[in-house]
Parts: sequence; structure tokens; C-alpha cells
Amino acid sequence: MNRKTITGIVLLGLLAVLPPIFIATGNAFYVDLTTRLVILAIAATSLNLVLGYGGLVSFGHAAFVGIGAYAVGIPAYHGIYGGGELIASFNGFYHIALAVILSALFALITGAICLRTKGVYFIMITMAFAQMVYYLFISLETYGADDGLVIDLRSELPLVNLDKPLQMYYFAFVSLLAALLIVRTIVRSRFGMVLQGAKGNPERMVTLGYNIYLYRLAAYVISGAMAGYAGALLGNFTTFISPDMMDWHRSGELMFMIILGGAATTLGPLMGSAAFIVVEEILSHYTVYWHLPFGLMLIAIVLFARGGVMGIITGKDKS
Repeated sequence: MNRKTITGIVLLGLLAVLPPIFIATGNAFYVDLTTRLVILAIAATSLNLVLGYGGLVSFGHAAFVGIGAYAVGIPAYHGIYGGGELIASFNGFYHIALAVILSALFALITGAICLRTKGVYFIMITMAFAQMVYYLFISLETYGADDGLVIDLRSELPLVNLDKPLQMYYFAFVSLLAALLIVRTIVRSRFGMVLQGAKGNPERMVTLGYNIYLYRLAAYVISGAMAGYAGALLGNFTTFISPDMMDWHRSGELMFMIILGGAATTLGPLMGSAAFIVVEEILSHYTVYWHLPFGLMLIAIVLFARGGVMGIITGKDKS
């Protein structure tokens, strides 16, 4: 086995066995920390599909996460009744389906417009659409505006109790494994090859007869749907949602994770999320200005290790 495979096995193995150890040793706080890590890794993995493999620098991906989170909070706030009984407000399948569908729909509508631009214009218009959603939810006083909305009860799923930290964690962990497998399958398919070809040489792909606009739009919709799913998990985990979840700097954090871990690699987003959470946790104990060393770290990664953490581990500049 090569170093990349060994690294993946070790990292996923640690994520699989550490939470019960944290509970047994009285360090339940670290279960919450690893749960947040895993959920953010799903969101970063979704962005990696279009950024790492597709070359589309989306600066508004946090909007999909926020939409997914509100897809949990708003139904729980109102309640949906049928036959005089509450039937859907806490139904996990309903929440997940709503989060995925609404995020995919938003990605389809905005992507159809954004993908007619390129370069810095694409970056700015994706951020603009995300900020529109951000300010929309700030204006909705019913749902707490910028103060946010508390989710009183988590989603209900068969065989899984999301109120129990370990069950919440392993549900998110299995979801992460599924997300990694989906992205890996996509990028190794013909669809993924076209997507990567459009990143490297779009003119040649067009000459070969591929409609790269439709391929990119499909990838953007898939990516948005996955980020919406991560948002549904995040809403259940935090039991609190606010417009801050979809602000532009949250999208920047997701991009940071991908660059830090290694773009266009299967485990890069997970590795970057782990590094992000661990370094944030350590630095925040010493200073409230931990963003400064974070920024310096990003500059160092871009200048000296363009393959990110995965590139350092495998001994390659780009993995």
C-alpha cells in the first residue's frame, strides 16, 4: 500500500475508535469536537467536487449548508400536522429530503447563472448569491433574524437517537464515508473525467463535443445537495441555527480546509478539516487572535506545499 492509502486507513480508523474512548475517559467534549469535524468534512468534500476537481472557485458554498440547517429548524418551529397529529416537524427523513432538495434547487438556479461567467466573476457572483440568502434570513424576524433560532428537538430517525452524542457522531461518520465514496466514484467515472478535463483544458473538451456547461452545472447541483445534507446534520448537532452559518467567511473556511488538506484528493477535505479544527482548538486557548497564525499557515501551504497536508504526507507537491 502507498502512503496515501495508509494515511486514509489510519485517519478513518482513528475517527472510528476515538469517540468511545473519549466517553470512557470522561472527555465527552472531544466527541462534540470530532462530530463537528466530521460534519464540516462532509461540507468540504462537497465543495472539493467543484473546486478541486472542477476548478470552480465557489465563494458561496456556505449558503447551501445554511439552507440545509434551516430545512431542519423551520419545520420544527412550525410543525406540520395531518389528521390532527404532528407528523413531519421532527421527521428526519423529511428534514434530510427537504435540505437536499432545496439546496439542489438553489444550486441549479444560481449555478445556471453563475456558470455563464468564469474566473473572478464566478467567485464574486457565487458570493453575491450567498450574501443574498444571508441577508434574507437576517430579515426574517419570525425565525430569529440575526439572533438565530433554537431547535427544541432533533430530527427523529429509526434506529438512531440523535440526542445521544455517540449515535449522533456515528451517523455523521457513516454519512462522511458515503460522501467520500460518492465523490470518489464520480471523479473516476466518465462524468468526472470530463469535469476534470474541463478544468485543465475547456477548449479541448468543447472541441471533442462535450457540453462542459451542463457537466459543470450537474456537478454544482450535486455539490450543493451534499452541502445541504451537511447543513441538516449541523443543525441537528448544534440545535441552533443562524444566518451566520451562511456568511461569506464560512465559505472561506471551507475553502481553507480544502487548500490545507489538499485539493482534488479524496481525503484532502477530511485532512484539512481535521487540521483546521485541531489547530483552531489549540490556538484559541492561547489567543483570541488565532486567525492571524491561521492566515500565515495558509500562506505557507500555498507557497511551499501546494498539495496541502496530503501532498506533504505523500511526498508530492500535488497529489
